[in-house]
Amino acid sequence: MSDENAGYIPPEVWSPPAGDAGRWSSINRPTAGARHEAELPRGSHALQLYSLATPNGQKAGIMLEELLAAGESGAEYDAWMIDIGKGDQFSSGFVAVNPNSKIPALVDYMGETPVRVFESGAILLHLADKFGKFLPAFGPERTEALNWLFWLQGSAPFIGGGFGHFYAYAPFPQEYPINRYAMETKRLLDVADRRLGEAQYLGGESYTIADIAAWPWLGALMNNEAYKAGRFLGVDAYTNLRRWVDEIGARPGVQRGRIVNSNDGEKGPGLRERHAASDIDAVLAARAKL
Repeated sequence: MSDENAGYIPPEVWSPPAGDAGRWSSINRPTAGARHEAELPRGSHALQLYSLATPNGQKAGIMLEELLAAGESGAEYDAWMIDIGKGDQFSSGFVAVNPNSKIPALVDYMGETPVRVFESGAILLHLADKFGKFLPAFGPERTEALNWLFWLQGSAPFIGGGFGHFYAYAPFPQEYPINRYAMETKRLLDVADRRLGEAQYLGGESYTIADIAAWPWLGALMNNEAYKAGRFLGVDAYTNLRRWVDEIGARPGVQRGRIVNSNDGEKGPGLRERHAASDIDAVLAARAKL
């Protein structure tokens, strides 16, 4: 092992580093709370989504589009981009919705009192129970789906903040953390692959919020979209996972939902704000011409 920082000895009391600490060093701080005053915009629908099309953010957009595809007209929503690179998540308005300053966040105005919902898993669970879709109401099937939902919620930080950070965003390559998190990421891929060898979906034989939560992360790795690390991780070995990734990626609700709050990219124009189905239709039409 030969890391540039191999001789580092932790100080008695930690303090923020003065030098380059990676891609997000300009916005990372060891304190919470608002850093500037700004109200969140609000559209005409009862559901207001504040997000960005990262793997975590895509979960909420996919869920809402799946609900609309399932005929739930009450799931119409406005979506507003939160540009985390510019620090939008630290506005007073966003912090009031999510004190943890992470996307996605949702405000539900359907009842007498607005309900804030933060953490992507909580948003999926809130919407599934509200509309009675993509999660059994009770019984072993519900528990199994929740098992896999929380498996993903607990596992994603190892993929993103662990492997992704040290493989793609750290200021210099470091063998030990890359090995540590590549090992864990491959183990998680193997967990999913084994599960999908015995069931069609993570929760069993029905498509649930467990699949909606897991697909943006696992699909991004399997399709070489996250960190361009597909070959490094040997993703071709996970044949059951590949079947699942392709099957879910073909769903119209997934294709539409992942566009929400996206920037322009290799696949064509993005969609910073979404206020009607026609907004997504226009992006899909433009991409089809490329």
